[in-house]
Amino acid sequence: MMLPSVTRVARVAIVSAIVSSAACAGLLGTEAKSKTPASIVVVQGANQSVQAGRDLPTPIVFRVLDSADAPIAGVTVSLTVIAGGGTVTPASDTTNARGEFTAKWTLGPGAAQQIIIAAVAGLAPASVAATGLLPTTIVLVQGNNQMAKPATALTNSIIVRVVGMNNTPMQGVTVGFQVLSGGGAMSPLTVATNALGEATTKWTLGAAGSNTALVTAGSLQSIQLSATATP
Repeated sequence: MMLPSVTRVARVAIVSAIVSSAACAGLLGTEAKSKTPASIVVVQGANQSVQAGRDLPTPIVFRVLDSADAPIAGVTVSLTVIAGGGTVTPASDTTNARGEFTAKWTLGPGAAQQIIIAAVAGLAPASVAATGLLPTTIVLVQGNNQMAKPATALTNSIIVRVVGMNNTPMQGVTVGFQVLSGGGAMSPLTVATNALGEATTKWTLGAAGSNTALVTAGSLQSIQLSATATP
């Protein structure tokens, strides 16, 4: 008399197992579908500016999302420089648990327009632009129109500053100092600008009377200096 009951229980168990299996398969299918990369977005680092040839202050961060805008880990992202000639490090890597990929961007040394693109297989690439600041002007900080005895160094050193757009100091720019008249001397004759964009030299005057000197930096407009050697 117990057999029919056992049979019914077995049938219920089999049906439950089939339903459960089908449900799990559906969930897995949905999960797999949701984990397909659908877009790549820029999280931070776009539209920065820094002296050309130097690292941007903020790293570039990309995020890979699925069709529901959920982040996806383990997706390979590749970066390519398409303008400016700089470098990105690393050039390729996989996204982390937040779906993000972070890279350092060193701008190229001689261009204002700098662009990289981030690519994921099967997706439209995402681009990021930056501005490389270039030297534009030599500015006199101190030292012009001094007086000293012949063959004597001026009291104040000659200091000039090389700047770019928005008066941004340009570091590492070679500045040249040259005596034009009077027969004196300048030391050193070439100086790389420091973190303030400044270059400093000492000017020793020559013969009595007017002494002149020239300050140059690449193709920038030069500056002429004057001093007077007093008997």
